[in-house]
Amino acid sequence: MAAQPRFRNDAVAEPDQEPIRDDPQVADGKHPVDETLPPLKMFTSGLQHVAAMYAGVVAPPMIVGPAVGLTPKETAFLMGASLFTAGIATLLQTLGFWRIGARLPFVNGVSFAGVTPMIAIGKDRGHDGIAVIFGAIIVAGLLGFVLAPYFCKLVRFFPPVVTGTVITLIGVSLLPVAFNWSQGGNATADGYGSTTNISMAALTLVIVLALRKLLRGFLQQIAILLGLVAGTLIAIPVGITDFGAIKDADLVGFPTPFHFGAPQFEVAAIVSMCIVMLVCMTESTADMLALGKIVGRPADERTIEGGLRADTLGSAVSPLFNGFMCSAFAQNIGLVAMTKVRSRFVVAAGGGILVVLGLVPVGASVIALVPLPVLGGAGIVLFGSVAASGIQTLAGAALEKGENALIVATAVGIGLIPIAAPEFYHAFPKDLLVVLDSGISTGCVVAIVLNLAFNHLGRKPEPVAEEASATEVAAPVGAH
Repeated sequence: MAAQPRFRNDAVAEPDQEPIRDDPQVADGKHPVDETLPPLKMFTSGLQHVAAMYAGVVAPPMIVGPAVGLTPKETAFLMGASLFTAGIATLLQTLGFWRIGARLPFVNGVSFAGVTPMIAIGKDRGHDGIAVIFGAIIVAGLLGFVLAPYFCKLVRFFPPVVTGTVITLIGVSLLPVAFNWSQGGNATADGYGSTTNISMAALTLVIVLALRKLLRGFLQQIAILLGLVAGTLIAIPVGITDFGAIKDADLVGFPTPFHFGAPQFEVAAIVSMCIVMLVCMTESTADMLALGKIVGRPADERTIEGGLRADTLGSAVSPLFNGFMCSAFAQNIGLVAMTKVRSRFVVAAGGGILVVLGLVPVGASVIALVPLPVLGGAGIVLFGSVAASGIQTLAGAALEKGENALIVATAVGIGLIPIAAPEFYHAFPKDLLVVLDSGISTGCVVAIVLNLAFNHLGRKPEPVAEEASATEVAAPVGAH
């Protein structure tokens, strides 16, 4: 029987696709993905994955905590919980059980995509705000788990023109956070926007860029982390470092279940986080396709289904331990490609390290020592990199064909409304504002609807010969 033609938006590999057999590293029937390494190399390689993702895991709780009104100590607790739940989600992906887990060297952590909607949900509501956020994440995670077997068959409706738009909006939506940090983080505080604060942010940015340029290998991968350390040390004599959070922190501890109270369920918040879950599932699918190609084990529908189940189950369980929604970290895919270490057990070791770090509150408190202006300088690079990744994805979205450019223009324009005109929707019902005030959510919905209208309804997709799926080519960053 002749092979069926592949279509432009068909991002899922054929389920019966034969595994690569000409890989010289495949020996005795064991693929490099399933190999175990010597303990020391396993640990150091796993630690490298942790270093590459560390800043991305702790940044979302550092943003959300102060926004909802948590104290520095509570924010530090939230960061430790995020490390712990990221470790659990990573172990689910790499080791897996039943039909849960991609069983690839696939790192999971807190998604950046949920930051803006979570701030809109919980802003200035304290523990109640966190409880509502956790309730919405639980429902979204369970819904995603149920949808996983079906979602992996619908990936062709989420081509790069959609994913690239959403990822770009994630980065652009978070940049104002970095600018606010650079000024001091609290507009009512003395010294907000002072030359001292902005100079520290600028110095940290220069340090990160210089380290990225001058360092190589592992040290280059952790340039942002090193820049945060250097900026914090410089900030101590300047007098903008607060040691309050570390004074009361315990040496060891466990993320107490529902530390901020029982989850609360509000319809508008649930709708907003369900949209974020669909965004995360789209990103994770694209990342699994890219990673499968890199490690020589193509991701078929069953692999994608297992990976999405691990993502969504990890997200549903995270609020139990005070964690947020989990999704793929694409920077670790780049690390796999660079180091050529393809063992999933290496990444599982990294997941174990994350769990241990989450059980050491004093470690999370040390992170809270980083002054906001220092974090703002590094955040410009961190969040800008997310936007750049989205732009890179759009570069492979065939914007010159059909109405793809119009789709991107409209979705980005509407997605930027909450940033450019924060009071634009002020007359709308409060429940709708939870969704409308998130440019990521509105931009995603617009991109999906317009892509369906222009590229699917009323026309047949054109077969593409000898061409990799567009989603396989461009793997976006997970909103970390």
